[in-house]
Amino acid sequence: MTELFSLPPEAAEPHLSVARRSFERLKDVPGLAPRYAGHRGPLTLDDVAALPPLMKDDLNVALAHLEPQAEHGATWLFQSGGSTGAPKIGYAPTGFYMTGVHAHWQPLDRADVFVNAWGAGRMWGAHFLAAALADLSGCQVIAVGSVAKEEYADWLAFFAAREVTAIGGTPSVLRLWFAQARAAGLKLPALRKVLWLGEPWQPQLAEDIAVVAPDARRWGMFGSTETWVVGTNTPKCPADTFHPLPEQLVHVGPDELLDFTTLNPEMLNPVLRYRTGDAGRLVACPCGRPGRAMRVLGRRDSVVQVRGLGLHVDELIARVEREACISRAQVLITEQQGRTSGVDVLLLTDRGASVDAERLRKELLSETFTLSTAFQHDPDSFRVREVDDLISNERTGKTSNLVLREES
Repeated sequence: MTELFSLPPEAAEPHLSVARRSFERLKDVPGLAPRYAGHRGPLTLDDVAALPPLMKDDLNVALAHLEPQAEHGATWLFQSGGSTGAPKIGYAPTGFYMTGVHAHWQPLDRADVFVNAWGAGRMWGAHFLAAALADLSGCQVIAVGSVAKEEYADWLAFFAAREVTAIGGTPSVLRLWFAQARAAGLKLPALRKVLWLGEPWQPQLAEDIAVVAPDARRWGMFGSTETWVVGTNTPKCPADTFHPLPEQLVHVGPDELLDFTTLNPEMLNPVLRYRTGDAGRLVACPCGRPGRAMRVLGRRDSVVQVRGLGLHVDELIARVEREACISRAQVLITEQQGRTSGVDVLLLTDRGASVDAERLRKELLSETFTLSTAFQHDPDSFRVREVDDLISNERTGKTSNLVLREES
């Protein structure tokens, strides 16, 4: 059983007092107490594996009851509803646990000029997390947050003039920056580092970076507003592979679903076998760094029900984005009274390019069992269309692969 954990027993078990504290807090929450009956506070990794996993709704129940507060400094409240959900409350102390991250991962240094392009405010935490990392690094910081379409050219020219060496954001936000620069023929010759968190890395982003800033390399973080940063990677690691921090215990459960247990005594959220919905494996990273790395396979909850059939959204998006001239795609599912009334694949194409949407629609219908079966009697309810902009979350700035829309 212990081979399914990121840390061996001798490294993890001396720190399970933090997990026992989380256990005691959770079993005192009225809505969660029954699930922990018959279990003891974990002393071993096998004890951790025997505990029931904690889901997002469970953690929301716990936090509503516990209302944790930081020992020192302020307690920051953040939304933790994801890209398509309603905001729910998450907690973090000033500093956002980045001291522990910086001790093991230092993509920025004092010589850097860093653009923090994660959206600020609106209860979204990544901007402030990145600011805390920059503070520890001692670099110069340019905080931009959200930018209107007509502002990109001026900002990019400013970045070039200031010899910006690093930029960070979610991949969907970064794609806007680099796609705008590439389309305008603008270069960022001093850029060396691209930091990312919040979404999977996108191959199309790498293509634009190679043109705009050929010397830039990616540096990734993996985590959530419940777990905060779980692991990091470097340019030597595959984009889907992360090295867990010593204060984060990663476990591979059934169906390769990952769950996370904090070993950080400062953590406010009682993270004990918390599942984010991501699947993964523990692997040896090709970078050569010792210890077990976490390869993220994708979200198991990217499979959605369309008229009783499972539609693999991420696979559909990957298929569409292999088409020439398509820079990004998104699936929009419209529901009426709980039933799918239509599915739209929205296409963002390269500047000046166009795609044969009807040809692509017919190919997707013929290739995708779920779509061909679900829309057998009303094929016109499945549509493929070009748009000027994809649908983004105003709170987070993220553009997810899937958007659900309810119509009356």
